Amino acid sequence: MSTSLNILLAGGAVLLGAGIVAAYAQTTSTSNILSGSATPQLVARQFKFTEGPAVDKAGNVFFTDQPNNRIWKYDTSGKLSVFLDKAGRANGMYFDKQGNLLACADEQNQLWSIAPNGKVTVLLQDVQGHRLNGPNDLWVHPSSGGIYFTDPYYQRDYWTRTAPDPGIGGQKLYYLPKGQRQPAVVDDKLQKPNGIIGTPDGRQLYVADIEADKTYRYQIAPDGQLTNRQLFVEQGSDGMTLDSQGNVYLTGKGVTVYNAAGQKIQHIAVPEAWTANVCFGGKNRRTLLITASEAVYVLPMRVKGAQ
Repeated sequence: MSTSLNILLAGGAVLLGAGIVAAYAQTTSTSNILSGSATPQLVARQFKFTEGPAVDKAGNVFFTDQPNNRIWKYDTSGKLSVFLDKAGRANGMYFDKQGNLLACADEQNQLWSIAPNGKVTVLLQDVQGHRLNGPNDLWVHPSSGGIYFTDPYYQRDYWTRTAPDPGIGGQKLYYLPKGQRQPAVVDDKLQKPNGIIGTPDGRQLYVADIEADKTYRYQIAPDGQLTNRQLFVEQGSDGMTLDSQGNVYLTGKGVTVYNAAGQKIQHIAVPEAWTANVCFGGKNRRTLLITASEAVYVLPMRVKGAQ
């Protein structure tokens, strides 16, 4: 047994001991989140750009092929099918508790609610008469049903406009209370907000500023406002998810996993130019589905997705 470990066990040298404990925690966490093969397995490569995976109550995962304007379904038996054609150029998505699929439909810069039968309801189409930049990703609060969404500006080749609406006043993070028609700005100090995910208890929200290459954590107040913004990690993300242990999964060059303390515990290499998004699916929520460029991959996990 090393001297430093003896000191740790004796309760002395607090800083050194804490470092050893943190290193040990990283090692054990890394070895415990993957199951079986550590290599993502290809599901299909028949898309142009995959995004926005969202899981329903049964464990089926829905994802978008934005350039081809479709939403696909990957069911718990491994079958792929088209859920919706002419999908509003949907990007980020998330299911509400009623089983509706909420989508950032940036063809017309709207938020949609898509019923299980495919019927579309437009939840939001502008802010005080001004066109949004292009809603990108969203998360639904588990108790209030309010929607947090990011609104960066990415020029699309299917738009007729070539610049943001000056009246929108920048790239912001918004909160749309359930049943209301206008959102509130909850952070206007981000360069380009993108990926977003909240904790199952509804108390914390993670938001990536992809241009600044940072991810922040907020506390969610009872009225839906955000407080106590803190830097979580010096890495941005396109999309993100959480597992049941509180680990945060960020995307870009593969998938990078951080524990709740912001320590990197895993990097999952994905053999594509860009990894856009990720979520847990399957009947037991132990399958990580990864949307990456023209393909979709799955990876068996020991941990479950947060619910």
